Amino acid sequence: MSAPQREGGKSRRRRLDGVLLLDKPLGLSSNHALQAARRLYNADKAGHTGTLDPLATGLLPLCFGEATKFSGELLNADKRYAATVQLGVVTATADAEGEVLERRSVAVTRPEVEAALAGSIGEIDQVPPMYSALKRDGKPLYEYARAGIEVERAARRIRIYELRLLDAGTGLVDGRFAFEVRCSKGTYVRTLAADIGEHLGCGAHLAALRRTGIGALDVAQAHSLETLETLTVDARDALLLPPDSLLTSMAAARLDAADSTRLRHGQAVRWLAAEGARLRVYDADNGFIGVCRQTADGWLQPLRLVSSA
Repeated sequence: MSAPQREGGKSRRRRLDGVLLLDKPLGLSSNHALQAARRLYNADKAGHTGTLDPLATGLLPLCFGEATKFSGELLNADKRYAATVQLGVVTATADAEGEVLERRSVAVTRPEVEAALAGSIGEIDQVPPMYSALKRDGKPLYEYARAGIEVERAARRIRIYELRLLDAGTGLVDGRFAFEVRCSKGTYVRTLAADIGEHLGCGAHLAALRRTGIGALDVAQAHSLETLETLTVDARDALLLPPDSLLTSMAAARLDAADSTRLRHGQAVRWLAAEGARLRVYDADNGFIGVCRQTADGWLQPLRLVSSA
């Protein structure tokens, strides 16, 4: 794409459609990372697909333009993380940013850690931490926590699909170990780390966290802000994935020219799929049209369509 136009000496935002896989740095909030990338791309519309804590690094998909219509699609996707756990230190937030509440001695072996990890695989009930953005009576839980108020939280059913110890040699170094986890939406890895510490009897907190994957997207595909800053406009634009890259878990439907035109005008078209199924829909030339839902009586009903303007 060409350089942004200027009006009255000011740069005008560009119409830009696509998905940027950002490798978020440590210490930066998801919104600050989004705004930094938006400035680099000079994009007129931008959003992210779910927050990543400032303490965490790694994969943060950012959406520009028409891709923002589908940003919520990854909220329900499985996530993958690499985490570092510090044993023997319990904090108020279950991570390294919180006040230290307790220090305990650590006498834990590698087999004991492996057994604790194995015992956490499967469906488990997890109580969300007080220091979280979940709301009670319209107010985030962390506001209650900062005021010294503890409120009751209902446990939520989550699923840990995979959980394995990363190489720790013959033992643990300074009471630390690292693990990889693939988990369902709504999983708090810092709570998982704290619960494993309690299971081991010495307490623990999450010392570091890196998100390595969301659904089919992998951090190996991601780019740092530092790298983006060194690139030309065209080179940066070439890194953007198409909006439908967020939808690869959905089945696809391909329509002929007549039905594609009808759908683009917001009309339902005849199709046969499982009732309630959500599909990503393309025209005969493989042009992405949007997301539709299959009705019980044999129609594809438009949900969100990309603009052809």
